[in-house]
Amino acid sequence: MPGDAAPMIDNLADLEIFSRIVTAGSLSAAGREMGLSPPVVSKRVQRLEERLGTRLFQRTTRKVTLTEAGEGFYERVVAILAAVEEAEDALAHGSADARGLLRVSAPTSFGRMHIAPHIGPLLKANPGLTVDLELTDAFVDIVGEGFDLAIRIADLDDSSLVARRLAPVHRVLCATPDYLARAGTPRDIEALSGHVLLATHSQDPWRLEGPEGPVTLRIAAPLRTNSNEVVRAAVLASVGIALRSTWDVGPELRSGALQVVLPQWHASRRVGVFAVYPSRRFLPLKVRLFIDHLAARFGPLPPWDEGLGGLLAGTASTA
Repeated sequence: MPGDAAPMIDNLADLEIFSRIVTAGSLSAAGREMGLSPPVVSKRVQRLEERLGTRLFQRTTRKVTLTEAGEGFYERVVAILAAVEEAEDALAHGSADARGLLRVSAPTSFGRMHIAPHIGPLLKANPGLTVDLELTDAFVDIVGEGFDLAIRIADLDDSSLVARRLAPVHRVLCATPDYLARAGTPRDIEALSGHVLLATHSQDPWRLEGPEGPVTLRIAAPLRTNSNEVVRAAVLASVGIALRSTWDVGPELRSGALQVVLPQWHASRRVGVFAVYPSRRFLPLKVRLFIDHLAARFGPLPPWDEGLGGLLAGTASTA
């Protein structure tokens, strides 16, 4: 009915205020972004909570956090607002181009090497799109920190998150020929205890799979770091043996600068590159296009694994 239009518009405005509070972190910050006073923002949230019959936020004097009900509601609100935005864009511009701001979180090294080079063509094809790419090796709270999606390298087969597998990940033990000539090539898994093993804090211990089943190895090395790039530099400098992903050291394995050690041993086959996003329903066009764009460039045989052939014979994983 025509008389319902104004309440519906007010409802959408309340949803936008709710969403902005989540991303801004407080009622006052959301109010500043939207040009509203804190009392007005508080009143609109209270009205929304009363209409829903549930509390959406836990409030303190300094910040607000989502309740469990609020977290579930936020996932749906993001999808609703994205759908409204896309409908308005389609009507205004008459195209299926992605538009608006797309916030993406990705691992630091992987993002720099395998995502950043592919953003240009996506932006060229979608001139109304802005990509905010944040590189971090931490697993961000997608909902709480206001991201549209995250690229994660992990074992998510049993995860409750909504995720799409973009590519397999092969992690192999490797070292330079110089290191192996100096320290000797290990012939079995037990021999690794006599070698320098390189890993980040988060990679200790190594969990490997091989002909003898799963094995866990604690790392005791002269180098301690939280940086994957430091470990990469150390293994290339012949400091020791590292467990590295082929997306990271594929060129060095192809050239012979690095050699696979104990090829029958590898990290879990379940690890992959995943796109993780808050909701399966009403997936925003900008999110779907970004994911499809990367999936088309990665796939079951991603570019970083091309030419490795027999080096991966013992590490093949499903995509």
